[in-house]
Amino acid sequence: MKNSILTLVIIFLFTGNVFSAGSSGGDTKSNYDQAVKLIDSAKKNEKKGKKDKAQSKYEKAFKLLVKSNKKNPNKADTLNYLGFTSRKLGDFENGEKYYLEGLAIDPKHNGINEYLGELYVSTNRLNLAVERLEVLKGCGCEEYDELKAIIDGEKVSKY
Repeated sequence: MKNSILTLVIIFLFTGNVFSAGSSGGDTKSNYDQAVKLIDSAKKNEKKGKKDKAQSKYEKAFKLLVKSNKKNPNKADTLNYLGFTSRKLGDFENGEKYYLEGLAIDPKHNGINEYLGELYVSTNRLNLAVERLEVLKGCGCEEYDELKAIIDGEKVSKY
């Protein structure tokens, strides 16, 4: 009887520890999810002309994405947003690296192809932006339309 009680106590203690180990201490959102929320908010701030507020949110999002990428590497969506936040913070070189890493994982990723195309337009490499547009051609997605508008606007402004 004593052995069975002792066994039950040990099992109870062990399973209790297992369940408590899964607790995140109230932090139910991942670094990635928090970063996406910050990016969405930063985009809204940009549209309202609140550039300083947007920059601050992009910086915070970038730091969260770096943590997310360390914990769960090789996720195209994370690399896409690392590229995006880098680009928004003026770091085009690292932005491009993140986008290219993401494309190595998922060459047809709509977001990466659009944002990399935008980076190419910003860095005066229109021919490379058109290549990204070709990848998106036929997707029937807003990323194609948005990149096409940016490229067409750039063509018009140069002539």
